[in-house]
Amino acid sequence: MDTEKILSAVDHTLLSQTATESEIYALCDEGIKYKTASVCIPLSYVKRAKEYVKNKLKICTVIGFPNGYVTENVKCFEATEAAALGADEIDMVVNIGDIKNGDYEKVLKEIKAVKRACCGKILKVIIETCLLTEEEKIRMCKIVSESGADFIKTSTGFSTGGATAEDIRLFAENVEPHVKIKAAGGISSLEDAELFLSLGASRLGTSRIIKLIESKGDNCNECVY
Repeated sequence: MDTEKILSAVDHTLLSQTATESEIYALCDEGIKYKTASVCIPLSYVKRAKEYVKNKLKICTVIGFPNGYVTENVKCFEATEAAALGADEIDMVVNIGDIKNGDYEKVLKEIKAVKRACCGKILKVIIETCLLTEEEKIRMCKIVSESGADFIKTSTGFSTGGATAEDIRLFAENVEPHVKIKAAGGISSLEDAELFLSLGASRLGTSRIIKLIESKGDNCNECVY
Protein backbone atom coordinates (compact mmCIF):
# COMPACT_ATOMS: atom_id res chain seq x y z
CA MET A 1 0.00 0.00 0.00
CA ASP A 2 1.56 3.31 -1.00
CA THR A 3 1.93 6.28 1.30
CA GLU A 4 -0.56 8.44 -0.59
CA LYS A 5 -3.37 6.00 0.16
CA ILE A 6 -2.38 5.77 3.82
CA LEU A 7 -2.13 9.55 4.21
CA SER A 8 -5.54 10.10 2.60
CA ALA A 9 -7.04 8.11 5.50
CA VAL A 10 -5.18 9.95 8.28
CA ASP A 11 -6.75 12.37 10.72
CA HIS A 12 -3.45 14.11 11.53
CA THR A 13 -3.82 14.65 15.27
CA LEU A 14 -2.61 17.02 17.97
CA LEU A 15 -4.72 16.94 21.14
CA SER A 16 -2.07 17.57 23.78
CA GLN A 17 -3.10 19.87 26.61
CA THR A 18 -0.01 21.97 25.88
CA ALA A 19 -0.62 22.39 22.14
CA THR A 20 0.24 25.91 21.00
CA GLU A 21 -1.10 27.97 18.14
CA SER A 22 2.15 27.65 16.22
CA GLU A 23 2.06 23.87 16.62
CA ILE A 24 -1.52 23.74 15.36
CA TYR A 25 -0.58 25.82 12.30
CA ALA A 26 2.40 23.53 11.65
CA LEU A 27 0.05 20.54 11.89
CA CYS A 28 -2.23 22.18 9.34
CA ASP A 29 0.71 22.85 7.02
CA GLU A 30 1.65 19.17 7.20
CA GLY A 31 -1.96 18.12 6.59
CA ILE A 32 -2.14 20.28 3.48
CA LYS A 33 1.28 19.17 2.23
CA TYR A 34 0.55 15.47 2.63
CA LYS A 35 -3.16 15.65 1.73
CA THR A 36 -4.44 14.01 4.90
CA ALA A 37 -8.14 13.42 5.46
CA SER A 38 -8.17 16.10 8.16
CA VAL A 39 -6.36 17.54 11.14
CA CYS A 40 -7.86 16.67 14.52
CA ILE A 41 -7.36 19.47 17.03
CA PRO A 42 -8.80 20.92 20.26
CA LEU A 43 -12.07 22.82 19.94
CA SER A 44 -10.45 26.07 21.10
CA TYR A 45 -8.31 26.13 17.95
CA VAL A 46 -11.00 25.25 15.40
CA LYS A 47 -11.90 28.77 14.28
CA ARG A 48 -8.27 29.85 13.89
CA ALA A 49 -7.34 26.66 12.04
CA LYS A 50 -10.35 26.93 9.73
CA GLU A 51 -9.35 30.45 8.76
CA TYR A 52 -5.70 29.43 8.39
CA VAL A 53 -6.26 26.51 5.99
CA LYS A 54 -8.62 28.47 3.71
CA ASN A 55 -10.66 25.37 2.79
CA LYS A 56 -7.56 23.42 1.73
CA LEU A 57 -8.03 20.90 4.53
CA LYS A 58 -10.85 19.52 6.67
CA ILE A 59 -10.89 20.38 10.37
CA CYS A 60 -11.86 17.74 12.92
CA THR A 61 -12.31 18.30 16.65
CA VAL A 62 -13.29 16.36 19.76
CA ILE A 63 -16.11 16.74 22.28
CA GLY A 64 -16.72 15.14 25.67
CA PHE A 65 -13.01 14.43 25.47
CA PRO A 66 -11.26 12.40 26.75
CA ASN A 67 -13.41 10.91 29.52
CA GLY A 68 -16.90 11.11 28.03
CA TYR A 69 -18.70 11.67 31.31
CA VAL A 70 -20.00 15.20 30.85
CA THR A 71 -23.75 15.43 30.36
CA GLU A 72 -25.61 15.03 27.09
CA ASN A 73 -26.47 18.75 27.09
CA VAL A 74 -22.80 19.69 27.42
CA LYS A 75 -21.83 17.42 24.53
CA CYS A 76 -24.61 18.85 22.39
CA PHE A 77 -23.47 22.39 23.17
CA GLU A 78 -19.90 21.47 22.27
CA ALA A 79 -21.06 19.88 19.01
CA THR A 80 -23.11 22.93 18.03
CA GLU A 81 -20.22 25.22 18.93
CA ALA A 82 -17.78 23.09 16.93
CA ALA A 83 -19.98 23.22 13.85
CA ALA A 84 -20.49 26.97 14.19
CA LEU A 85 -16.74 27.56 14.50
CA GLY A 86 -16.07 25.65 11.30
CA ALA A 87 -15.39 22.03 12.22
CA ASP A 88 -16.09 19.64 9.37
CA GLU A 89 -15.96 16.53 11.54
CA ILE A 90 -16.63 15.88 15.23
CA ASP A 91 -15.36 12.98 17.34
CA MET A 92 -17.36 12.40 20.52
CA VAL A 93 -16.62 10.18 23.51
CA VAL A 94 -19.52 8.14 24.82
CA ASN A 95 -20.28 7.82 28.53
CA ILE A 96 -18.43 4.63 29.47
CA GLY A 97 -20.20 4.51 32.83
CA ASP A 98 -23.55 4.25 31.05
CA ILE A 99 -22.22 1.29 29.07
CA LYS A 100 -20.99 -0.37 32.24
CA ASN A 101 -24.42 0.24 33.81
CA GLY A 102 -26.02 -1.49 30.84
CA ASP A 103 -28.00 1.66 30.06
CA TYR A 104 -27.73 1.35 26.29
CA GLU A 105 -30.92 3.31 25.70
CA LYS A 106 -29.29 6.32 27.36
CA VAL A 107 -26.14 5.86 25.27
CA LEU A 108 -28.19 5.67 22.08
CA LYS A 109 -30.23 8.72 23.03
CA GLU A 110 -27.07 10.74 23.67
CA ILE A 111 -25.44 9.83 20.35
CA LYS A 112 -28.62 10.67 18.45
CA ALA A 113 -28.83 14.03 20.23
CA VAL A 114 -25.21 14.87 19.45
CA LYS A 115 -25.70 13.87 15.82
CA ARG A 116 -28.57 16.35 15.56
CA ALA A 117 -26.43 19.02 17.24
CA CYS A 118 -23.65 18.49 14.68
CA CYS A 119 -25.74 20.32 12.06
CA GLY A 120 -24.94 17.82 9.33
CA LYS A 121 -21.23 17.46 10.10
CA ILE A 122 -19.60 14.03 10.19
CA LEU A 123 -19.85 12.40 13.63
CA LYS A 124 -17.41 9.76 14.89
CA VAL A 125 -18.25 7.90 18.10
CA ILE A 126 -15.33 6.93 20.35
CA ILE A 127 -16.20 3.92 22.49
CA GLU A 128 -12.78 3.48 24.21
CA THR A 129 -12.40 -0.22 23.44
CA CYS A 130 -9.63 -0.79 25.99
CA LEU A 131 -12.19 -0.28 28.77
CA LEU A 132 -14.90 -2.56 27.35
CA THR A 133 -15.58 -6.28 27.26
CA GLU A 134 -16.09 -8.00 23.93
CA GLU A 135 -19.83 -8.18 24.62
CA GLU A 136 -19.93 -4.44 25.30
CA LYS A 137 -17.99 -3.69 22.12
CA ILE A 138 -20.40 -5.76 20.03
CA ARG A 139 -23.37 -4.06 21.66
CA MET A 140 -21.84 -0.65 20.90
CA CYS A 141 -21.41 -1.62 17.26
CA LYS A 142 -25.17 -2.12 17.14
CA ILE A 143 -25.87 1.12 19.04
CA VAL A 144 -23.66 3.23 16.78
CA SER A 145 -25.19 1.58 13.71
CA GLU A 146 -28.65 2.56 14.94
CA SER A 147 -27.70 6.07 16.05
CA GLY A 148 -27.16 7.78 12.71
CA ALA A 149 -23.48 8.45 13.45
CA ASP A 150 -21.04 8.14 10.57
CA PHE A 151 -18.12 6.33 12.23
CA ILE A 152 -17.31 4.11 15.16
CA LYS A 153 -13.86 4.88 16.61
CA THR A 154 -11.73 2.72 18.87
CA SER A 155 -9.96 5.05 21.24
CA THR A 156 -9.08 8.50 22.53
CA GLY A 157 -5.40 7.71 22.90
CA PHE A 158 -5.65 9.04 26.47
CA SER A 159 -6.70 5.81 28.23
CA THR A 160 -5.01 2.47 28.92
CA GLY A 161 -4.76 1.29 25.32
CA GLY A 162 -5.39 2.09 21.67
CA ALA A 163 -6.51 0.41 18.48
CA THR A 164 -5.89 -3.31 18.01
CA ALA A 165 -6.29 -5.55 14.99
CA GLU A 166 -8.78 -7.64 16.97
CA ASP A 167 -11.01 -4.65 17.62
CA ILE A 168 -10.99 -3.56 13.98
CA ARG A 169 -11.95 -7.08 12.92
CA LEU A 170 -14.75 -7.11 15.51
CA PHE A 171 -16.04 -3.73 14.30
CA ALA A 172 -16.00 -4.86 10.67
CA GLU A 173 -18.01 -7.95 11.58
CA ASN A 174 -20.63 -6.15 13.68
CA VAL A 175 -21.32 -2.64 12.36
CA GLU A 176 -23.85 -2.04 9.62
CA PRO A 177 -22.46 -1.24 6.14
CA HIS A 178 -23.24 2.49 6.42
CA VAL A 179 -20.97 2.88 9.48
CA LYS A 180 -17.29 3.50 8.80
CA ILE A 181 -14.45 2.56 11.14
CA LYS A 182 -11.72 4.75 12.62
CA ALA A 183 -8.70 3.20 14.32
CA ALA A 184 -6.95 5.52 16.76
CA GLY A 185 -4.45 5.36 19.57
CA GLY A 186 -1.03 3.76 19.42
CA ILE A 187 -0.66 3.65 15.63
CA SER A 188 3.11 3.88 15.59
CA SER A 189 4.21 2.40 12.27
CA LEU A 190 3.29 2.30 8.61
CA GLU A 191 2.75 -1.44 9.04
CA ASP A 192 0.12 -0.72 11.71
CA ALA A 193 -1.59 1.76 9.41
CA GLU A 194 -1.67 -0.62 6.49
CA LEU A 195 -2.95 -3.47 8.66
CA PHE A 196 -5.85 -1.45 10.08
CA LEU A 197 -6.87 -0.23 6.62
CA SER A 198 -6.73 -3.76 5.23
CA LEU A 199 -8.97 -4.98 8.06
CA GLY A 200 -11.69 -2.45 7.30
CA ALA A 201 -10.77 0.89 8.84
CA SER A 202 -11.22 3.89 6.56
CA ARG A 203 -9.72 6.46 8.95
CA LEU A 204 -6.66 6.48 11.16
CA GLY A 205 -6.22 8.83 14.09
CA THR A 206 -2.49 9.35 14.53
CA SER A 207 0.16 11.95 15.23
CA ARG A 208 3.08 9.77 14.09
CA ILE A 209 2.59 8.70 10.47
CA ILE A 210 3.82 11.92 8.88
CA LYS A 211 6.89 11.96 11.15
CA LEU A 212 7.66 8.39 10.07
CA ILE A 213 7.29 9.24 6.40
CA GLU A 214 9.44 12.34 6.73
CA SER A 215 12.13 10.38 8.55
CA LYS A 216 12.32 7.95 5.61
CA GLY A 217 12.03 10.57 2.88
CA ASP A 218 8.81 11.58 1.12
CA ASN A 219 9.14 9.21 -1.81
CA CYS A 220 11.56 6.53 -0.70
CA ASN A 221 10.89 2.92 -1.53
CA GLU A 222 10.88 1.97 2.16
CA CYS A 223 7.60 3.86 2.54
CA VAL A 224 5.73 1.65 0.07
CA TYR A 225 4.24 -1.65 1.15
